[in-house]
Amino acid sequence: MDSNRFQKQLDFILEIDKEKEIYRQTHLKGYKRQENDAEHAWHMAIMIYLLKEYANEEFDVAKSMMMALIHDIVEIDAGDTYAYDTDNLATQSEREEKAANRIFGMLPDEQKKEMIALFEEFEAGETAEAKFARTMDNFQPLILNDSNNGKDWRAHKIKKSQVINRQKKSQFGSRDIWEYTSKLIENNVKKGNLIDE
Repeated sequence: MDSNRFQKQLDFILEIDKEKEIYRQTHLKGYKRQENDAEHAWHMAIMIYLLKEYANEEFDVAKSMMMALIHDIVEIDAGDTYAYDTDNLATQSEREEKAANRIFGMLPDEQKKEMIALFEEFEAGETAEAKFARTMDNFQPLILNDSNNGKDWRAHKIKKSQVINRQKKSQFGSRDIWEYTSKLIENNVKKGNLIDE
């Protein structure tokens, strides 16, 4: 065993434990508390596996699951950026790139390169794996919001158009899930959970 390599891996493993302390705007089902980034990533990874049959194209499920598991690690440094916070969205890429270099830079070089490549592939959203992972990244908070009768949307006075603009990218990963999402959005407009302009 290369003790230096092993120590770098352990340091990284302990560093990413901090992801459990990054809380998102989305609440758990039942609205008991906000979910954290690690819970969001785990939930997405399971969803990728369970819902893979609805993907538009064949994809490497394990690779897509790994993207889900690592995509928000950067928020340890960059913080969570709320999907509808236009000010923080403007600086998100820069903050996350810096965080990716520091956090993944703790790993042995080839693992650092692998993790950064996965992170960048997810962010670009061009491969089949990234498209489906990003669909789950959108869909997961959507179904939690719906299960909580839109309390998070109502708290932030979110408009139908904002949710559609974010969710419409889901069609690139799954037309079936986008179709379901569209109906779910309309139902939440009817319930008064989303503002209809």
